[in-house]
Amino acid sequence: MTTADSIWAMGLMCGTSMDGVDAAMLLTDGVGIQAFGSSLELAPAYNQSHRALLEKIMADEAAGGASIDDLNRAAHVVTDIHFAAITALRARLEVDAAVIGFHGQTVFHDPDAARTVQIGNADTLANLTGLPIVADFRSSDMVAGGQGAPLAPFFHFSLAQHIGAREPMAFLNIGGVANVTWVDPRKSLPEEEGALLAFDTGPGNALLNDWMARQTGEPLDRDGAAAAGGQVAEDRLSQNATDAYVARTPPKSLDRNSFSLAGGRMDGLSLEDGAATLTALTVRTIAASAAHMPSPPSRWLVCGGGRHNPVMMRMLAEAVKAPVEPVEAAGLDGDMLEAQAFAWLAVRSSRGLPLSAPGTTGCSGPVTGGVLSAPRHPRPKHPSGF
Repeated sequence: MTTADSIWAMGLMCGTSMDGVDAAMLLTDGVGIQAFGSSLELAPAYNQSHRALLEKIMADEAAGGASIDDLNRAAHVVTDIHFAAITALRARLEVDAAVIGFHGQTVFHDPDAARTVQIGNADTLANLTGLPIVADFRSSDMVAGGQGAPLAPFFHFSLAQHIGAREPMAFLNIGGVANVTWVDPRKSLPEEEGALLAFDTGPGNALLNDWMARQTGEPLDRDGAAAAGGQVAEDRLSQNATDAYVARTPPKSLDRNSFSLAGGRMDGLSLEDGAATLTALTVRTIAASAAHMPSPPSRWLVCGGGRHNPVMMRMLAEAVKAPVEPVEAAGLDGDMLEAQAFAWLAVRSSRGLPLSAPGTTGCSGPVTGGVLSAPRHPRPKHPSGF
């Protein structure tokens, strides 16, 4: 049902895989979901030189800090490519967005050091589009003692209610890092105690993708073909770098490269055995996450690139002993879920509603977030009055 407070918002997302910028429209009041709108992926997100710059910055940030010149150059690149995605999507719209949620490009995230870096210039984007931009979604949460991630759980709560879920379930995102949201849709609000538990489970596709890139030059194990032809090397999985993290009580979050040492332990294996072993590592860390949940999920809905890997999905279903399905089985768009989340979060932020809670990030209490950038020359006022 459309409420008087519902507005069309656009959300933008480019993950750590940096393969494309997703842009999606959502009609929402920042609480419920009234309608899903048009969407697109602008791919590839970056050309080879831009990608090399961003990868250099990621490495430099992990080593102590990237140069101001590199950060400024990268911010210009990221802003331009996101503007291109906005422009392409707006060309398809009958009703323009009232606000845009801009996550930016994450190049470093270390919650233990209370430091997170997302590149992109929201003020510039506001002036280029003539629309208000909400960005910097993580900082307020980290100031309140949170991990600054994951950011989508409140949206997952809204999705669970939208699809009519009646018992606890899990949304699993298998991107570069895998993260899970346990949802009890019987609760009234996402910030209510016991409504949500969310955390990064461990490596998602990052280690597997890096292995395939090193071995074949291809950025992924397409359709799980390599893993399907290999055997899991159990000795490479024993006492690996993920063990201590998996055992740690949530809240917890990761950087894409947190477990690069675990990936390095595959050296000497065949292409297929390495792929099978890294796929098993991702699956086992996800399955182990259930031990932290208040009750076993009745259903796992999967988004992110991992849902396209049939070997990973089959292994996961065997490991969790519950239905494991792509989110499309519930009528959702797994390619656009994160972009839609930032549209929803932008509206929620603009209305001062919480974006995180102790159960999702470990913050001290429900926290709103996001920073609004207003354009110098706004477009004509939206019919919603935003």
